[in-house]
Amino acid sequence: MGQPDPKPYWNTNVARHPGILRAVPAACRKALDVGCGDGLLAWKLAGRAQHVLGVDKSPQMIAAARERAAGRSDLAFATGDFLALDLPAADYDFICSVSAIHHMDFESALVRMRELLRPGGVLVVVGLAREESAADWATLVAAAPLVRTVKVLRRASEPEGMPMADPPLSYAEVRSAARRLLPGVRYRRHVLRRYSLTWTKPAGSR
Repeated sequence: MGQPDPKPYWNTNVARHPGILRAVPAACRKALDVGCGDGLLAWKLAGRAQHVLGVDKSPQMIAAARERAAGRSDLAFATGDFLALDLPAADYDFICSVSAIHHMDFESALVRMRELLRPGGVLVVVGLAREESAADWATLVAAAPLVRTVKVLRRASEPEGMPMADPPLSYAEVRSAARRLLPGVRYRRHVLRRYSLTWTKPAGSR
């Protein structure tokens, strides 16, 4: 029945999974994982949502995700460009994306996620941004020893074939755009070189 071990590896993306899972609303009917990679997070989400759809533009990653979820009817995966896939509007109780949004146009992706989320639904985006200000670089330098130590102790690794890209936006640009597109969004910067956006779609919103 698919991959029996929900924690087959660890890295700085997997480190954010517990927080994402805690944000899933009660009685979650449908969840969407944007840029699902090999399906590890989608596999975990299936324990908290009735049905989970993972989307990714990498055929190799989707093949790995489908292998992990073999035999499970509560998990499905689709290959393609998230911004172009035919997905039902205002249909998802929970949407998440981990280290994938910098592979897309940031604002277009946030708007699409906002449109796909039902009123009252929750969106969580974990992403990478580039250092630009003096404070950004100071934070990076101060955290570097801890990041290296944690990676060594946890034996950090990446799934084979995982696409990589440099983030085009700075932390300040991410924060500014997110606050404009998702009023009331909670922005947090994390030690392991990630930021997170958490937003609940207001009731009555489209």
